Amino acid sequence: MKARQAFIAAHGGPEVIQWQDVDLPAPGPGEVLMDIRAVGLNYIDTYHRSGLYPLPLPAAIGSEAAGVVVAVGDGVTGFAPGDRVGHCGGTRGDYATARLVPAKELFDLPPDIDFVTAAAVLLKGCTTEFLAERAATLIAGDHALVHAAAGGVGQLLVQWLSTNGINVIATAGSEAKLDIALQCGATHAFLTHDPDLVAKVRAVTGGTGVPVIYDGVGAATWDISLKCAARRGLIVSYGNASGAVTGVALGQLTAHGSLFVTRPTMGDYYTTPEERAAGISRVWAMLRSGNVKVTVGQTFALAHAAEAHRAIEARETVGSTVLVA
Repeated sequence: MKARQAFIAAHGGPEVIQWQDVDLPAPGPGEVLMDIRAVGLNYIDTYHRSGLYPLPLPAAIGSEAAGVVVAVGDGVTGFAPGDRVGHCGGTRGDYATARLVPAKELFDLPPDIDFVTAAAVLLKGCTTEFLAERAATLIAGDHALVHAAAGGVGQLLVQWLSTNGINVIATAGSEAKLDIALQCGATHAFLTHDPDLVAKVRAVTGGTGVPVIYDGVGAATWDISLKCAARRGLIVSYGNASGAVTGVALGQLTAHGSLFVTRPTMGDYYTTPEERAAGISRVWAMLRSGNVKVTVGQTFALAHAAEAHRAIEARETVGSTVLVA
């Protein structure tokens, strides 16, 4: 099968994304040949491209896609040609019109989930599930702080936490994005660059600070997260949109109230078939309930992936971004 696939031969800006035409062989043992219909854009794609998370070069990129099974290799059970499937995490290479993928990395797509929605929600939805329900312990009535609350994961996380009865304090970079966070269920919403942000967060928590902080921004919000945390609070640092948090001294955690920090990744929460099945089941259940809605803020043609990278890094995107094959 002929396919067009993206790769990078060097780390750098969006311009390093190149395309090549390939002839895909028949799937090998344990593999599935997947015809890709829609691809999810995620911040981790920009980390791989830029070298923040350096890859052996040349490298394929892309970690989320939805499409149809064309053929299966020996030993594959549970999938057959014509099945609708989604892929997220695992081996990279989803910026493509078709690819070979290990069957163990695929999810069945329910008939009520279209390809664009699947590409928008698989990685972000599974990330939201483990962040909201397994990476931290919160009970109804607690406060949680969500940075970048109008982003792809941010919107899902605000909705998910709100559904669970959590009082969400949201931050974002513009008034328009604050409105989005409030529409998603945030109790309070403040500008990230507000010089009084810490005081405002402290005020709405009665001076105690926030027990759990979800920080997908990274370097630019690390100090804010430290100062907003409650005594023995937890900072869940799950992204580096503004750059990686570096040089963390354990004394900082002591100085701000004996804090805890975790840097989770989906691969450590979706390790077994049982975890994968349970996690994706929760995602589909939340979508079907109507309590969590996926916002596809913008779409780009797959061939314009570089343009999409520029947009997300400039913080010009809202919600999820999908590349349409």
